[in-house]
Amino acid sequence: MPPLSNRTAVVTGAGQGLGKAIAMAMARAGADIVACDIRPDTLTAVTAEIEALGRHCLPARVDVSDRAAVDHMFDGAAGRFGAIDILVNNAALIPDSPAETSRRNRHYAYLTTPVERRSLGITTSLTDDDWLKWWDVNVHGVFWCTRAALRHMEPRRHGRIINISSIAGISAASAHSPGYSAAKAAVANLTKTVALDVAGAGILVNAIACGAVATPPFQAYLSTATDEQKRSFYQQIPVGRLGTPEEYASLAVYLAGDDHYLTGQIISPNGGAVI
Repeated sequence: MPPLSNRTAVVTGAGQGLGKAIAMAMARAGADIVACDIRPDTLTAVTAEIEALGRHCLPARVDVSDRAAVDHMFDGAAGRFGAIDILVNNAALIPDSPAETSRRNRHYAYLTTPVERRSLGITTSLTDDDWLKWWDVNVHGVFWCTRAALRHMEPRRHGRIINISSIAGISAASAHSPGYSAAKAAVANLTKTVALDVAGAGILVNAIACGAVATPPFQAYLSTATDEQKRSFYQQIPVGRLGTPEEYASLAVYLAGDDHYLTGQIISPNGGAVI
C-alpha cells in the first residue's frame, strides 16, 4: 500500500511552488489533501490536479495569519475526512521586493568578491514595517495551524507535523533579510519545543530547513539577475544548483510516514550551502 494511505494531510501554501509539490507528492503517496492557499486561482488548479490522481481534495482559501479562519479550516477538514493526520506548515512570505532583492545582491557580492570590508548597512536601513511584516504569516500562522492540528491529533495519539523553515533560520545565509531570518529561526525552535511537548502522544514534529529551491519566486529573481550576480549566488552552493521542489517533497513524505524515529529535528537539504 502507498505509505500515506488512509491519511489526511493539511498543506498550507499549497497553490504553487514547494507547497504544491508537497501536496502532490502526498497525494501520490495515498493521502487525501486539505489544500490551503490564499489565492483562488492556484487553489482551483491544484485541487483539480490532486483529484486527477484519484485522491480527495478539500480546497480552503485561508490566510493562515487569521486565527479564526485557521480554526474553522481544521474543524471543517476533520468534519469532511474524520481526522487530521498530517500538517505541513509551508505558507510563508519570502523576501522578494525590489529593496530586498537589492540587499540580497549586495550581500552575495560581499561574500563572493574581494571588496573592502565594511558594514552593509542592512539592519539600520530597515523600517518598522520591514521587520514586523514577517511575523503574522511566517510565525503566528505556523503556531495557529499547529495548535489547531494538535487539538485533533492529541486525542487520537497520532500525528505528523512538518514545518518548512530555511537555512535563513539556522545560519547567516540570509543576512540580507534579518526579519525573515529571525522568523524562520522562530519556526525552527518552535519545532523543537512542540516536539518535546507532544512526543508522549505519538506525534512527531520536525522541520525542513530549505536551501535555495527552484520555485517561481526564486526563478524570477534569477531571471532578472546579471551574470555576475548569478555567479555570486551559485558560488555559495557547493553542488552548484538549486534544489527542486520534488526533492524537498520526497523528504516531507518520508517525515509524514511511520518508518522513522525522528522528532524535534531540523533537517536541511541545501546542497552544502550550510554544513
